[in-house]
Amino acid sequence: MTIQEAEATTWPWLKSYPPGIDWQQNYPGRPIHELLLNAVSAHADKPCLDFLGRSYSYRELGDRVRRAATGLAAIGVGKGTRVALLLPNSPTYVICYFAVAMIGGTVVNLNPLYAAREIRHLVEDSGAKVLVTLDVKQLYALAAPLLGGTTVKTIVVQRMADLLPAAKGLFYRWFKRGDAAVWSHDAHHLDFRALTANDGTVKPAAIDPDHDIAVLQYTGGTTGVPKGAMLTHRNLWANTQQCHSWLQQTPGGIERVLCVLPFFHVFAMTGAMNIGIACGAELLLMPRFTIDALFALIKRKRPTYLPGVPTLYTAIYSHPKAKRVDLSSIKICVSGGASLPLEVKTKFETATGCKLMEGYGLSETAPVLTINPIDSARSGSAGLPVPGTAIEIVSTEDALTVLAPGERGEICARGPQVMAGYWHKEVETAEAMAGGRFHTGDIGYLDADGYLFIVDRIKDIIIASGYKIYPRLVEEALYQHPNVAQAIVIGVPDPYRGQTVKAVVQPRAGATISEAELLDFLKDKVSPIERPRMIEFRDALPLTPIGKPDKKALLAEEAARVSH
Repeated sequence: MTIQEAEATTWPWLKSYPPGIDWQQNYPGRPIHELLLNAVSAHADKPCLDFLGRSYSYRELGDRVRRAATGLAAIGVGKGTRVALLLPNSPTYVICYFAVAMIGGTVVNLNPLYAAREIRHLVEDSGAKVLVTLDVKQLYALAAPLLGGTTVKTIVVQRMADLLPAAKGLFYRWFKRGDAAVWSHDAHHLDFRALTANDGTVKPAAIDPDHDIAVLQYTGGTTGVPKGAMLTHRNLWANTQQCHSWLQQTPGGIERVLCVLPFFHVFAMTGAMNIGIACGAELLLMPRFTIDALFALIKRKRPTYLPGVPTLYTAIYSHPKAKRVDLSSIKICVSGGASLPLEVKTKFETATGCKLMEGYGLSETAPVLTINPIDSARSGSAGLPVPGTAIEIVSTEDALTVLAPGERGEICARGPQVMAGYWHKEVETAEAMAGGRFHTGDIGYLDADGYLFIVDRIKDIIIASGYKIYPRLVEEALYQHPNVAQAIVIGVPDPYRGQTVKAVVQPRAGATISEAELLDFLKDKVSPIERPRMIEFRDALPLTPIGKPDKKALLAEEAARVSH
């Protein structure tokens, strides 16, 4: 039985659904590259990309995608061929993403900030035959060693100077030559110029949207070795349409998308790139984040939509320049990738006047499962299920019993955006899809109106003297202190309690906090057993590549400390 065929009365969120959005709408699968082809047909002469001042129209992007697809097909890329993209936000990423999809290949997203051994593992696991990168030294240094000893046979190299406006490109060639990698012009390398030097007459592959894998999206590896979530064309198409339907609550809100988050992360891939193209918007590409570059781009291009993570919003509202930058063009901001502390949401909205909506999703769900309505967001909630998606809370005891509203358990999901499974991992796939629903590994509950509240990760729960402690609740309390900029709470070994609570805190710039002051502040906000027994202050916390606090890194540090 499909979700749409289920009894509507069983879903509490229907009573809260925004007017004009049909939760039961169906999303038939389509090849994801049709997203671009449709946009080219409808918006040919509109600006599509802005990269460091160089503009590309939808017509120009469509032509480049066809040429890249023709070139990739000529070197053997076809149905099922894995093509790794080792790229920052750039026209090359957008072009290759849709070109690979057009000829039936599978994109393997690689994080350029990963260590060389991590990238090698993902390449070997995926079996990628072709890798695309820039001639930037740091990137090429990661790509070159993959020739030999891995499945990569060809590296396609895009010259950075070719992507820039004419004057900047000339400057780069003359004065930034030291930043460009020297690479061999041999049978294993292909200049992106040569790849696209054709008439673009490629014939798109016959795609089965329900079964053909468009993207291998590797999880962050927070519970061990990263796993490749197999996202089909239908997964990506459906999630783009689900989000598009939701975000249309604010007319004109998606005209210019500020693409700060990297496209190799699933949130930005769908939430910025695919949604932006579905709307015929202009994507404002930032290859690297700095707050000054962000403010300059906002001033120059007046974006209307900003998807981001909580640390990005904190960086914006807490920066001294924020009060001097006109942010009024931004109509919608969506927060994902990590839990959004209430204090961050409140302070950002107060400082900017922008609406900030929290959403929730995972790599395995392409990624969005829930978003808060624009005009009826519920404080502390991750929102309502997007159309066609059912959220169920199941018992952590048997992983099958569906719990009533208000009861805490594991968050599970069913919908057209849920992955086909993990690449070459049948056991892990069976565990994740037990009972016909995707098990997220997160603890949460639905309230009586169907709003989802996330409590914590199952594997992050701290058990002290048999008592379950949810780090997120302690972190939320810490964020209420006016001088706390960032906080991560972890469990550390304790000979008596089994585990105890440790908080690692980054004070706001120029502020000082003592341990005694912070513990006193927490007295009426968390129970005595939840209160941290250890507080460590740091100038900066470790962050993941998309800018969320990196709990895994702190746990690894703690494990190393204990082992010594």
